Amino acid sequence: MMHSQILWSLVGIGLISIVCQWIAWRVKLPAILFLLLAGIAAGPVSGWLSPDTLFGDLLFPMISLAVAVILFEGSLTLKFEQIRGLEKVVRNLVTLGVLITWWITALATRYLVGFTWDIAILFGALMVVTGPTVIVPLLRSVRPNRRVAHILRWEGIVIDPLGALLAVLVFEFIRSGYGSALTLTASTFGKILLDGLLLGAFSGYCFGVALRNFWIPDYLHNVTALILVFGVYALADTLETEAGLLAVTVMGMWLANMRGVPVKEILNFKESLSIFLISGLFILLAARLDFSRFQDLGFLALAGIFLVTQFIARPAGVWLSTLNSDLTSEEKTVLALIGPRGIVAAAVTGLFA
Repeated sequence: MMHSQILWSLVGIGLISIVCQWIAWRVKLPAILFLLLAGIAAGPVSGWLSPDTLFGDLLFPMISLAVAVILFEGSLTLKFEQIRGLEKVVRNLVTLGVLITWWITALATRYLVGFTWDIAILFGALMVVTGPTVIVPLLRSVRPNRRVAHILRWEGIVIDPLGALLAVLVFEFIRSGYGSALTLTASTFGKILLDGLLLGAFSGYCFGVALRNFWIPDYLHNVTALILVFGVYALADTLETEAGLLAVTVMGMWLANMRGVPVKEILNFKESLSIFLISGLFILLAARLDFSRFQDLGFLALAGIFLVTQFIARPAGVWLSTLNSDLTSEEKTVLALIGPRGIVAAAVTGLFA
């Protein structure tokens, strides 16, 4: 009986994913809207789907590996030639924009919900990411001009591992009790950067050389890439928590910008796989929502945080990050209005729960 129930739960998630994607295509709206509604209906509303019961301790490791694949697929599309002349804007968005979003969100959380400063600052750090899991589907529906699309794609992919890194640093700072906090935080920061950058670059280079010299047969390219992503993520994350996201992102970017490396088929495979993973993840995470906790916090306060984050923090970060750039006011407005949070924010939040 239990075997049959698990089987149909898995099949049901797949069927719901396809239906939501098809509906989104028909009505020309982002599929995420329908996936979230379906997850809420399947989870807290009907009680049919309970991800924690279904997957148990495997749930978050599965989510982590799925996010690694999604980030790798996204980073494979990041070619430096796409943002030539826009490098400063992207750099400012993932540095200055992050700081602005972090602190405005933290202040809103502190005064609207009444969280302690520690938790408010940690929550603000978790909310700086935008994420390819939401940005890429939105770009399919909104279809902004090429410059805006490239900026959003680069920001969404690069900011995910950086946002996770920031959240880990803030968490370590708080957990240390402020005694040796600065030293511990600096040490953690250095380890994550070193592990992520070195392992990502090394694995990307080695895999690129293997592909370029035809050391791997064509029919094994996709499977090898998938297993390598899993391995790189697991190794980096074992060496230092949350270094895995940075490693797979660097690995993908390295491959994307190596000359003579045939990544088109890998990218096509990973794109299809990412659509499936994104669909399933949004359904699973929405199904885990507990509305009683929203009631405890207060819906008006939560709505206030959303409004502040989306319509104050995001526009402020974008406008200050794009000062003295050649972007038009219309392009800046589009950038300011698109700042959704994705799977990485939800997954990293589970780490600190």
